[in-house]
Amino acid sequence: MTPQPLIESVIEKLEISIYHSNQDMGQAAALEAAEIIKTAIQEKGVASIIVATGNSQLTFLESLRELSGIDWSKVHIFHMDEYIDLPEGHPASFPTFLRHHLLDHITETAAFYPVKARVGQIEADCSEYAMLLRTHPADLCAMGIGENGHIAFNDPPFAEFDDPVWVKVVRLDQVSRQQQVGEGHFPRLAEVPTHAITLTIPALLSAKHVLCIVPETRKADAVYQTLNGPITEACPASILRQTSHVHLYLDADAAAKSYPSL
Repeated sequence: MTPQPLIESVIEKLEISIYHSNQDMGQAAALEAAEIIKTAIQEKGVASIIVATGNSQLTFLESLRELSGIDWSKVHIFHMDEYIDLPEGHPASFPTFLRHHLLDHITETAAFYPVKARVGQIEADCSEYAMLLRTHPADLCAMGIGENGHIAFNDPPFAEFDDPVWVKVVRLDQVSRQQQVGEGHFPRLAEVPTHAITLTIPALLSAKHVLCIVPETRKADAVYQTLNGPITEACPASILRQTSHVHLYLDADAAAKSYPSL
């Protein structure tokens, strides 16, 4: 049965749906994602999707992989970012996360393109990934919002709404790095890499459809600033209010500060 939202609203251009639980939110977002993927395959024979990693995406990924009717052999899968100088096979690696929570549970895809972050070849890795994204235009981008308002690893000190490139190296904000410790991916801050490769904001929003999936109380402040603060690179996710092809999915915990009547 399709979960029913507690609240549906629009702020500026941004469509918002709020669900009772993280599980309901993830399931509802997965159902929309599946329809986007199936429609793309029906219309052009193939779909390309960009998928986020991180604990906030778990209910979405678990629901998506369990849905029937998606011909994964016709789907190209990209993701958003990767740490620089992380040992191969590290459990915090984002391609490893995506394999564990999605790829290992579905039939073979048309292609999976992991972000490479090879020391000594970083510039080439960025330009090659940008070329792949342009070769396979995204039908869907499924992403989250970080505790500091970041989208992908476009952190407040460095995010650019009009970034001239699609993939680049960034220095990670300490709040963003501490979030990785809080989610259990690293035992201490000193072990979190200081730099990463990320898709930029124009690359993320180039997708035909964007689903932004944000659960949990720890994201409530970032959601509030996204929906109620100024549209500024100090809160990168605030640009979503000016983007008509984005659907923001929240659970009641993440929405609590913005919708106190819940």
